[in-house]
Amino acid sequence: MHILVFDPFHGAAGDMITGALLDCGADDKLVLSAMRSVVPDPGMTRVTRAGIQAVRIETHAPATHRTLAGVLERLDAAAGIVPAEALAMARRVFERINAAEEKVHGAHVHFHEVGADDALADVLGACTALHSLRVDGVVVLPVSVGSGTATGSHGTFPIPAPATTNILVASDLTIRPDGGTGELCTPTGAALLAEFSTMQPEDLGQYAIRSVGYGAGKRDPHEAPNVLRAMLVETTGKGIALARDSVDVLETNVDDVSGEVIACAIARFMEAGARDASAIPIIMKKGRPGFLLRVICAEESSAALAGLMARELGTLGIRCIPAVHRFIADRTIEEIDVEINGSHRAIPVKCGWIAGEIYTLKAEFDAARDWAQELGMPVRDVIRIIERAGWDSMLAKTRGGKP
Repeated sequence: MHILVFDPFHGAAGDMITGALLDCGADDKLVLSAMRSVVPDPGMTRVTRAGIQAVRIETHAPATHRTLAGVLERLDAAAGIVPAEALAMARRVFERINAAEEKVHGAHVHFHEVGADDALADVLGACTALHSLRVDGVVVLPVSVGSGTATGSHGTFPIPAPATTNILVASDLTIRPDGGTGELCTPTGAALLAEFSTMQPEDLGQYAIRSVGYGAGKRDPHEAPNVLRAMLVETTGKGIALARDSVDVLETNVDDVSGEVIACAIARFMEAGARDASAIPIIMKKGRPGFLLRVICAEESSAALAGLMARELGTLGIRCIPAVHRFIADRTIEEIDVEINGSHRAIPVKCGWIAGEIYTLKAEFDAARDWAQELGMPVRDVIRIIERAGWDSMLAKTRGGKP
């Protein structure tokens, strides 16, 4: 597995994160194109901070104040330019910031520094950069937040800033108390790292470093390099936990739809991009039997799938449980050579992996069913033979052991 490791020993800001990812190998053309959707002339240069070469990102954008609605409108205008997954991630970053700001200032707050075009560009750039790296997980090491006081649009405040503190409270990030003086971690930096984080440092186990990148901050103090480091590492398969991502869960109850229509609807949901779909028997009001239809999907496809659920099932309301975290194993489809009664065939099997070791294996049902019909055998017997051959073949390749 390829994991991205952020080391914000000297703090984190949006431009530093974007620069570190670009220095680590992210697609600079894609990233700069995403940033140009909100600022006309973003710059990317190589600078030195206390002796360390790093990538410096500058947006050259004027100060602007916006509400969350205004920020989301700007993001919506970038659709078609910014990859959909990166755009959805950027929306969640600003929703994190908004939730933190509302805890401090109350509802309907205006973003100040974090609502400006430069923050929009930094967030879009960072999300697009991470998307382009296609990593299997992200680990964030303890974040240096700084100490003392700073001055912003709301006057003088203690460090870490109130919004930064609230973002950290709502995340699983840990902080480093001795990182230095001044504001080292901004609300934008904290929100990006909180959104990116999918694993804990202790989940990493052993790994090999494949590339390293440094993102530069604006200042160049002599006592410490004002940089954020990102490392792209490849795990060796020991000690790593399951990766994590976020999905939306869509639900609706129906009591006037036949089983045939439900089966057809589930097939349509899967064809439309659902990660999973199911129907659960329930007892509804007045003792009526019905079904709970549940669809698991990516955030960017939840609205379209909710509309499809309404059309296919005739339901008037779809519940959405947003940003549900799930743990996921690696999975592959392998073709296994299988012999039954002198007949050979390459049959696909689905394999699940944790820490580089196979832990589950299942025959693909359609292929097993078709072969069973040709052989005149019960399909469960054919599945058992395929899976036994699959275990023997995969364990021989990996030199592991069956759980």
